[in-house]
This record gives sequence, C-alpha cells and structure tokens, in this order.
Amino acid sequence: MLIISQTVSLSDDEIEITYIRAQGAGGQNVNKVSSAVHLRFDIQASSLPDFYKERLLALKDSRITKEGVIVIKGQQFRTQEKNRDDALSRLQEVIKSVGVVQKARRATKPTKASQRRRVDGKTLRGKTKSMRGKVQM
Repeated sequence: MLIISQTVSLSDDEIEITYIRAQGAGGQNVNKVSSAVHLRFDIQASSLPDFYKERLLALKDSRITKEGVIVIKGQQFRTQEKNRDDALSRLQEVIKSVGVVQKARRATKPTKASQRRRVDGKTLRGKTKSMRGKVQM
C-alpha cells in the first residue's frame, strides 16, 4: 500500500510493476539479472479522488502518456528492492505534488519610496554612462 496523504492511499494491485534488465555498464550482472523496475500506474482506473485525477492528467510531464498512464523506470541501483522503492517513491512524489494547492497571488503596488529609488538609480546609471562618451572640446 502506497500512502499519499492521511486520507489518500493506493493499493498494491493498482500499481503494475515489471522487472526488466537494466541498461548501461555493469558486466555480467546487467546481462543476467533483471534488476531494473518498470512501474505503470493508470490514473483513470485508480481509486484516487477526482481532484487528484484531474490535476495529474493536466500535468505537462513526460512520464505521463496520452492515455493517462504514469510510466516510471527505476534502474539507479543494483538490487530490485531498491529500484522498486525508488520508483514507488517517485510515483508518490508526483501524486503529492499535485495535491499541493498554490496560494493565489495578489497584485500589489510598489511604494512611492521604492519607485523613487528605482528612478534615482536609473538616472545615476545614465549619468555614469554619459560620462563614457568622447571628450568634447
């Protein structure tokens, strides 16, 4: 069971995990042992609340397919268990990131003093640059 928050959790049968051979260097271990993990999670068919589903499907993430399936490949470690835990934790992070609601931004006006400081700085910079010109006689 993958716990997302206090109220939201995913059962193990919703997450499809297959073991494959890892890519890259590693000698005989890579050729013989299927230590990499291929994790698939179908957003539409899951038991997640609609709020999570909508926000996940709206995400612009390369790990989410057009069909709404999150695909995560874990091959960082040499053992199946570590790769499996890594993939599950990355899935958990993706789902948790969607659950955080951004605070609404309120537009504010700059203060008179800050506007004055900005203009003073610009005029000072302009004077410095004007002094760099050719000397006129």
